Amino acid sequence: MGRKDEGCAADQVSDRIFTVPNVISFIRLCLVPIFLVLLFNGYNIVATLLYALAAGTDWIDGQIARRTNTVSRLGQLLDPAVDRILMIAGVCGLFLVGRLPLWIILVVLVRDLLLLVGGAVLLKRFHVRVAVIFPGKVATTFLFVGFAGLLLNWPLVPGLGLVDAAWLPGLNALPCSWGIWFVYAGLALALATTAYYIAAALRNVRAARAVQAESVR
Repeated sequence: MGRKDEGCAADQVSDRIFTVPNVISFIRLCLVPIFLVLLFNGYNIVATLLYALAAGTDWIDGQIARRTNTVSRLGQLLDPAVDRILMIAGVCGLFLVGRLPLWIILVVLVRDLLLLVGGAVLLKRFHVRVAVIFPGKVATTFLFVGFAGLLLNWPLVPGLGLVDAAWLPGLNALPCSWGIWFVYAGLALALATTAYYIAAALRNVRAARAVQAESVR
């Protein structure tokens, strides 16, 4: 719901648009349709490398923003939005090429839409944000690594054979990409951090309402 450099002082946040971190975020956004075209045309290795590049540079814009004092309000919205768009593009692409079950798509999409819409409502109605916590970034990293493994689709490893359900790759006996284990770990951590974000959002809203109530007295 917020940007990773949310901890910067408020007086360091600017209204500038053309900053280096924002340009990096925009380039990452432009890589999304190129990645999908490559994936759908069977260029697994190139698509994987491009996706890894777009996902792996996630931390660069935040580092630059903090170290050069170029944190901007646009960046606070653009960076997490690009993360969500890249995530959604990855899961949808993998589903369409038959490498990811539908239930994982739904979990990721519902969570990301909740964060996007919830963050926008918080900002518009209550003028508050919920800062991204480190476990949230770890969850995103796990998911990105897992998706990259599923995109590459090599090497395949034996399933555990614990269930017969085809919709549980890795837990059934069918060979699967090693990336599915990172996806499972990322999903578990993502759901845990989502619960934290919801609780933090409720606290922030209550605090904002309390401030408003004091101001009208």
